[in-house]
Amino acid sequence: MSQQTKWSQFSVLISVFFFWGFVAASNDILIPVFKEKLHLQQWQSQMVSFAFYVAYTVGSIIYFLVSKATGGDILNKIGYKNGISVGLIISAIGTLLFYPAAQTASFGLMISGLFIVGLGFSLQQTAANPLAIVMGDPKTGSQRLSMAGGINNFGTTIGPLIVSFAIFGAVATNGAASVASIESIKTPYLILGAAFLVAALVFKFSSVPNKIDLDAVANSEAEDVTKVAHKKSVMQYPQLVLGMIGIFVYVGVEVSTASNLPEFMKQHLHIATDKIAPFVSLYWASLMIGRWTNSAGAFNVSMSAKQILRFLMPYIAFGVFLLVNKIANHDLTPFYVYAVVIIAMIAGDILSKGNLARMLLIFSLMGITALFIGMLADGMMSVYAFISVGLFCSTLWPCIFTLAIAGLGKHTNEGASFLIMMIMGGGIISLLQGVAASDAILGIQWSYLVGVACFAYLAFYAVRSKAILKEQGIDFDKLESGGGH
Repeated sequence: MSQQTKWSQFSVLISVFFFWGFVAASNDILIPVFKEKLHLQQWQSQMVSFAFYVAYTVGSIIYFLVSKATGGDILNKIGYKNGISVGLIISAIGTLLFYPAAQTASFGLMISGLFIVGLGFSLQQTAANPLAIVMGDPKTGSQRLSMAGGINNFGTTIGPLIVSFAIFGAVATNGAASVASIESIKTPYLILGAAFLVAALVFKFSSVPNKIDLDAVANSEAEDVTKVAHKKSVMQYPQLVLGMIGIFVYVGVEVSTASNLPEFMKQHLHIATDKIAPFVSLYWASLMIGRWTNSAGAFNVSMSAKQILRFLMPYIAFGVFLLVNKIANHDLTPFYVYAVVIIAMIAGDILSKGNLARMLLIFSLMGITALFIGMLADGMMSVYAFISVGLFCSTLWPCIFTLAIAGLGKHTNEGASFLIMMIMGGGIISLLQGVAASDAILGIQWSYLVGVACFAYLAFYAVRSKAILKEQGIDFDKLESGGGH
């Protein structure tokens, strides 16, 4: 029997996805500002991403160790919505450090604040991602995760614009530099901290479920219950182990492509730092465009309506990007041509036929193609090629996450925490590309070969995970024909 999506609960849950996106994308504005004002090397500036994303790993390790020490999974003990509330409070504490960091222009305090925010996000993500998948039919779990990701990318779209306005808005008229612009950082982050606390209260008193019967979820995913793999250790599930590497390289290529983009535009197009925000915003909006497109399948509407939504949703999302940039008084002329690029993503979505493994394979290959166009071309064509990587990354998180935790049963939370741990790839691969971007090694343009290697692994995982799950009686191909239970 197919289970309907619980929209009232789901609408509360996706609010935290917005926060994750707002902070993650805003880092791309902080990177060039601190690089200029504090005279950092490119690899040093990438420590902003490194500190934020490695916090996910540290948070997941703490989660694992505390679970083992207390003899049971933390979320099963305190509950899912309570876990999200605690995570929001931790993140709020991190935002308080932005005040002294901005006042003293301290790079150390700044990345310490981001680290604590990331610690809170780690706990939130461990609870929220499995919740999004199980709040309805498991077969459409990845599409609900795409929808949540679309809200995440609304945050990533407006985050860079708001933070950029806070930093550059006050100094744009008089041309003043350094300290004044960095001091301006504290306001948006203190407001964000207050929003975290409000959200923590909302979650505490919401109808979001506190408990999940994880073994029942595993049985509902399988076509043949007798094939469900009830293993003693979470690390005995190959789909999870390979999926952990998948999350590592996926977040790596997603984050490093964006965080190295300002330096590429500065070197190759001589665009000033304060003019880069709309392009960073378009990169993250590209993820929103792709996720809104993929989420069409989660709506309880007819098949013909879903097909219409597949074409309508990406351009509504693109319209949101244009609207927020218009409000920010940015010149929209360079961006209209991107409407043509979106067609490639729609084609990939149609070819995938809603199949997770096929979508992962197609979009990984399209990501490789986009990166090579960016490296072989130059000027604005390169910029749009690199930005389009956001379109092809858009649905990879829900694909990898859903494939990796499928069939884990009682090990689902532990598996989810291990996947969240691998978000550190965003920091490590950004740092790796920052090192490779040195003129003595590859240079900024050819440093995107790092991203090509990431997509190549994801193409492999797409093929391998499908075979592994079939052996365990889980066949996501059934989704093509609208198969349920």
